[in-house]
Amino acid sequence: MKKIFVYLFALLLVACSAGQKSTTGFVTINGHDLVKPNGEKLLIQGTNLGNWLNPEGYMFGFGRTNSAWMIDLMMKEAVGPDFTAEFWQQFKDNYVTKADIDFIAQQGANTIRLPFNYKLFTDEDYMGLTGQKDGYQRIDSVVNWCKANNLYLILDMHDCPGGQTGDNIDDGHGYPWLFESEKSQEEFCRIWREIAFRYRKETTILGYELMNEPIAHYFDNRDSLYQLLQPLYKKCVKAIRDVDQNHIILLGGAHWNSFFWMLDDASYDDKLMYTCHRYGGPATKEAITHYINFRDSINRPMYMGEFGHNTMEWQRDFVNVLKQNNIGYTFWPYKKVDNSCMMAIQRPEGWDSIVVKYSETSRNTYKEWREARPNQAQFRQLLNEFAKNCRFENCKPQTDYIQSMGMK
Repeated sequence: MKKIFVYLFALLLVACSAGQKSTTGFVTINGHDLVKPNGEKLLIQGTNLGNWLNPEGYMFGFGRTNSAWMIDLMMKEAVGPDFTAEFWQQFKDNYVTKADIDFIAQQGANTIRLPFNYKLFTDEDYMGLTGQKDGYQRIDSVVNWCKANNLYLILDMHDCPGGQTGDNIDDGHGYPWLFESEKSQEEFCRIWREIAFRYRKETTILGYELMNEPIAHYFDNRDSLYQLLQPLYKKCVKAIRDVDQNHIILLGGAHWNSFFWMLDDASYDDKLMYTCHRYGGPATKEAITHYINFRDSINRPMYMGEFGHNTMEWQRDFVNVLKQNNIGYTFWPYKKVDNSCMMAIQRPEGWDSIVVKYSETSRNTYKEWREARPNQAQFRQLLNEFAKNCRFENCKPQTDYIQSMGMK
């Protein structure tokens, strides 16, 4: 009888352990590997939803007007704030829909990276809204669409309070003020804590990427700025862990996510992983040896969060290198004008001669605004057409590009 009791008790313990494993449901870390709840290894493969919640000039065909605030200002100069706000609403509604997420999943992806601007969670004027924002509404939609397709989602704060990079990609003002502003750092941590609290039980979300491409190389004091990166990461990780102990936290290196020497301590959290970026150069293992060496030294996963904009041959070769070295990846970007993406947006007729032309003109004074302003009716019509062209059914799949992504 005693043996039977011990046996039943052992079975109960196993059952309880199995139940705990199945109910946690979060991706975890084991050395260099990401591990799914069922115990299988996860190698990230997917794309970025860039330009949707963090507009970037070149994805509209613009050169000089290249950050979100510049694009917004340019449109307000041309057609006024009310119509600009209407455009942004159409743009957000059309640029990413369930049809887009379904399509990405059908191509063999298992993960999507979602870049966003911190202003979606503040009262600052952004993409046509102040006060009550739609940041959570947009993220919630993607979470639901990903869940329906068994996709994981990485939340990436691409644009941080004060600016973390010092170039157009952080939608800031040309310097990484975040690292010298206590107020900006407090807001940075507050927003991440709020996001983490909301999604603390959401297993579709793989993890939180704290910031994109911190601290560009342009600045004479860059070495001292680099030293401030890890302390800020630690501060933010603590803020997140106060409300969420489940999700992985992703840390990018300085200098376009390529320098990691200042991130030499992973002991303060057992769910950290690292993310690198790379554009151009040879598609060889030697070209990413420094990423591999850092990964091996820290014994945590490394993930290629951005790469692409190259030949199909280069992309195929580089994907093979990443897979051979156990580095997951998400291509940049999913959708933009023309090609070099999964889905190409068609430029409306007259887009270049009116909208792009205006975006490239000198507009440094009110006099220049007045003299350069194009026909408002034509400009408005072109913005409406662009917003319509962004919809999935109006975009063109780039078959060769998709094949080069190596997801099937």
